[in-house]
Amino acid sequence: MRYESTDQGTGQMLRSVAYSLALMVVGVCVSSNRAEAAGSLVIAGGALRFDDPEVWTEIVELAGGPKSKIAIIPTASANPSLAGKRAAAVFTRFGADPVVVPLGIPPGKDSAAKDQPAVAVDPQWAERVRSAGGVYFAGGEQARITDALRTADGKATPLLDAIWDVYRRGGVIAGTSAGAAIMSHFMYRDAEQVLPTLQHGVKMGKEVDYGLGFIGDKWFVEQHCLARGRFARALVLMQNQGYKFGIGVDENTALVVRHSHEVKVIGYKGAVVMDLSQASRDPTIQGFNIKNVKLTYLDRGDQIDLDTAVVTPSEEKRAGVKLDPNSADFSPHHDRFFFSNDILGNTTVAEMLARLINNKKAEAIGLAFDGYFARQQTTQGFEFRFYRAKDSLGWCTEAYGGEDYTVTNIHLDIRPVDVMASFYRPAEEHLLSTVITTKPAGVPAKTASVQKTSK
Repeated sequence: MRYESTDQGTGQMLRSVAYSLALMVVGVCVSSNRAEAAGSLVIAGGALRFDDPEVWTEIVELAGGPKSKIAIIPTASANPSLAGKRAAAVFTRFGADPVVVPLGIPPGKDSAAKDQPAVAVDPQWAERVRSAGGVYFAGGEQARITDALRTADGKATPLLDAIWDVYRRGGVIAGTSAGAAIMSHFMYRDAEQVLPTLQHGVKMGKEVDYGLGFIGDKWFVEQHCLARGRFARALVLMQNQGYKFGIGVDENTALVVRHSHEVKVIGYKGAVVMDLSQASRDPTIQGFNIKNVKLTYLDRGDQIDLDTAVVTPSEEKRAGVKLDPNSADFSPHHDRFFFSNDILGNTTVAEMLARLINNKKAEAIGLAFDGYFARQQTTQGFEFRFYRAKDSLGWCTEAYGGEDYTVTNIHLDIRPVDVMASFYRPAEEHLLSTVITTKPAGVPAKTASVQKTSK
């Protein structure tokens, strides 16, 4: 990132070909539509609190202000009726005139949500949505949204056309969690948890599917990014699909996108920008690996241009302390090597970036592995090596009541490693430290069975 400190058989094969052709139709539609859009996006990372006014007020303002009509699409939820009522109550409280669109999943795709599958092709509902100043997608499972808004051959339904018309005309398209996942050209559909995703990889048509593409095809969007360590999951999909840029937004936080490229972070926490434009993979290493990813952490108030990748720290950050590790007067707060045995933990990566930019040590290590299995047997994990370079830079402010950072261009290498048993023992058995091999993890490792989630 650059910164700106002033401102199995024939049948399966045929089905695969048909699926690919349908997705090609979807992809062409997404790319052409985004170029015509004049509206705004509000992309919330999930767990959006109903009592936090900042994000909700922003959506209402972008939809036209008080009394603006906002169409709520609760289809992703396991209980769309309840989710719709709750979102409508929030928008009413913040001055909007909401209408809940009772969009269900087509029969055969989801037996739990068949309320009104005809809504997607009903011209009257299409016109009601088209006349709105904004559209809001509730959270849940993103595949419910895309399944409901596209036909079996991948074409847009009249309702999806109406939603795009709102965006082209200048309205706002907003969404939280699943409603954020659909914003990019590709999205996770039936994904495992983060560690198994690193171990097993992803495939188009299985874990990966097409989103609705409101943000275009250059940037990948991830949700629950910091709270659930999904920045790592994002890197797997990005490498698999050839993305150069991605942005993951955290919970109760949102990205406000204006003019298709001007982004500002609002809400509680922040977002992680993932730059793979100079990244590489070692084909001699089995399993997921990547070198020279550049990570940037944007805090509330920070901005980034999606066209140029130029970062502009908030006014408070620019008035605070600038941290340039390459300057002669660099005087960092920390002077120790940071190590995390759970880099996928809640907000751990953001803390790691902040500590590294304000440290005499230029490198830090994080691990991701299954601790339960590491007690009993050798298991596969991953080493995350964070390091500064000549383009690393940061800012810090205490204007919000604590230490808040903006950090650009911390470099990251990820490689598989073997975590050897036993990870730990009771003290009376003489506590042993973790033993980690630095060779590529080539020995098949037994891993825990995990429950998939499409969120």
